[in-house]
Amino acid sequence: MLICSFLSSDGPREGIIEGDDLYTLEGNMFSPHAQRGDKIGPLSQAKLLAPITPSKIVCLGRNYTEHAREHDAEVPAEPLLFLKPPSALIGPGQSIELLPGMGKVEHEVELVAVIGRQGRFITQDEALTYVLGYTCGNDVSARDYQFSDGQWARAKSFDTFCPLGPWINTDLDPSDLAVKCRVNGETRQDSRTSQMVFDVPFLIEYISRVMTLLPGDIIMTGTPAGVSPIHPGDVVEVEVERIGVLQNPVEARKE
Repeated sequence: MLICSFLSSDGPREGIIEGDDLYTLEGNMFSPHAQRGDKIGPLSQAKLLAPITPSKIVCLGRNYTEHAREHDAEVPAEPLLFLKPPSALIGPGQSIELLPGMGKVEHEVELVAVIGRQGRFITQDEALTYVLGYTCGNDVSARDYQFSDGQWARAKSFDTFCPLGPWINTDLDPSDLAVKCRVNGETRQDSRTSQMVFDVPFLIEYISRVMTLLPGDIIMTGTPAGVSPIHPGDVVEVEVERIGVLQNPVEARKE
């Protein structure tokens, strides 16, 4: 099932995508009884939003060996966790905004796991039963701040620095999926989730020992090698196999 959020005349709503058409979702995406409702119309005419609004965005640093190497950094012995605020979230087609003086800003394509039910101290064996599905994410990063600050909160947390979407695939094996990023049609990142240092079940176990995972929380599983700068006027596409393409333009914004 492909689940999305879209803007209706009554405000944001949850929907189900089948083929080229969009339907309402009756119930909610976390309900085992959720089902397809009325047909809205062609998907191409819908205004899609970020598919979920999480209470927290848990991210992984250096979870692909080659990405760590391109920054001359060691691969961590344990998952390297950091958080993005929900205020960084944007959906398909919304602009990544760059402020004056921000310096180098780079894209990071990531597979994103969406938590479907509350859990703490989850084991690897049961971890995937806590996942609602998967979507595409872009962990936009202000590199100059990341390296100068000595920690990553400012560099990762600007408004618009977490594009998410275009929808959630609830029927997906995350173990070996192609992940790609294109800037203005040129491929910059091209890898597979099988190259992750710590896989999704391990990450869920590790993170849930630290914090309770709630329905709608997301885990951004890290990015492969090939990150590169983005500039106003660029169009960034991040793609995960069997999910789809998340496209966002880049623009300059005055303070």
